[in-house]
Amino acid sequence: MALFSNNPSVVVSKKEVPAKDLNELIAWVKANPEKVLVGTSGVGAATHLGGILFENLTGTHVQFVPYRGTGPSMQALVAGQIDLIFDQLSSSLPQLREGTIRSYALMAKARAAAAPDIPTVDEAGLTGLYLPIWSGMWVPKDTPTDIIDKLNGAVVESLADATVRKRLADIGQEIYPREQQTPEALRAYHKAEIEKWWPIVKAAGIKAE
Repeated sequence: MALFSNNPSVVVSKKEVPAKDLNELIAWVKANPEKVLVGTSGVGAATHLGGILFENLTGTHVQFVPYRGTGPSMQALVAGQIDLIFDQLSSSLPQLREGTIRSYALMAKARAAAAPDIPTVDEAGLTGLYLPIWSGMWVPKDTPTDIIDKLNGAVVESLADATVRKRLADIGQEIYPREQQTPEALRAYHKAEIEKWWPIVKAAGIKAE
């Protein structure tokens, strides 16, 4: 019915990791096959898929450590119990601002207004490591068109509100351009995401639990 916003992901590590940039991080992971611990918020979660995509693109192998949500995995990272997380920017921002963890690259094609100093993966040298955590609104299949139009109009109006935009920006959320806030854009984007991630999920043997 409408695309809302996306929360780009970011590659973050505990402070003790010796790598100072993304290329050094990749070299370090390659030098320690199956030893680097990557926290996830559960099997098949975005944090897990981000790690699998990283493995696929770099030819590395890590050890995934599932937690019951992003909060516990971040606590483990800050405590130095794991090495990396492919995390949502909004979840990592508080710790990054406190200086308790280190960032390497934003998993997006453009820098984030909430963290402009973090380079994109393209800038850091690993094109293709994109992981937006996006949101939208759906309605039942047979919902009348006039109802869809009315709901979409309400969403578009809300996303244009200055207070809403600032609140989302403060937590790292990026609102999609007006031309993408349509039912057609949501349908196309959703289809493209399925086509991108389903082969990765299938190859990794991830199943719903």
